[in-house]
Amino acid sequence: MINLKNVTFKWHKSDSSPALNIKELVIEKGEHIFLHGPSGSGKSTLLAILAGINTATSGEVSILDQNLTTLSNTTRDVFRADHIGYIFQNFNLLPYLTPIENITLGCEFSKNRKQKILKQSSNKNSALQKEAIRLLNALGLTAQYHHKDVATLSIGQQQRVAAARAFIGSPELIIADEPTSALDTNNRESFINLLFEQAKLSNSTLVFVSHDETLKPLFNRSIDLINLQGQV
Repeated sequence: MINLKNVTFKWHKSDSSPALNIKELVIEKGEHIFLHGPSGSGKSTLLAILAGINTATSGEVSILDQNLTTLSNTTRDVFRADHIGYIFQNFNLLPYLTPIENITLGCEFSKNRKQKILKQSSNKNSALQKEAIRLLNALGLTAQYHHKDVATLSIGQQQRVAAARAFIGSPELIIADEPTSALDTNNRESFINLLFEQAKLSNSTLVFVSHDETLKPLFNRSIDLINLQGQV
């Protein structure tokens, strides 16, 4: 599923040492991975490399047997849209759109994910909207909020919209960057369990980043980014 070999990343070629230096990282299909480390250890940088937002300075980044480092920017963008759902730390929702509009918008950039949904529905016209509603309900956002501008929703509600957007079309990889940082402990665990349920239904691999190590026992496996880079 995910295979990194001898990966380094520098923000500038002239930097004396890389911001990220990973000899090897293997994540199997279907795993729920908890990635942790202190601020500045490179967690968000690694996620951006896995998603193809940033390109490794050296080494091989293989996702679904595709080496991202050999792809053009455009091809990498298409690959990300087709195969990766990303829950950003600040959600990156469009404030003037409704939850349903925010969620279905992603499918307009991915024929692959759109077709997965259309194949499962007899009514092609309403298939995307129905799947968006199903995901919102499954993630705990009730119908009364589905048609409001997301700017009017609470942080916790926006978080559920962002998660639904990531899951629509069942991408093979879900990346979550500190999505629970604004929630209290009870709501964090509840939200993570909802993520697990959707990941299982979608048969998606989940890579979840947080500095909150109390969440570690909830996951299949935890990876300490400092230790991982210490293996070099």
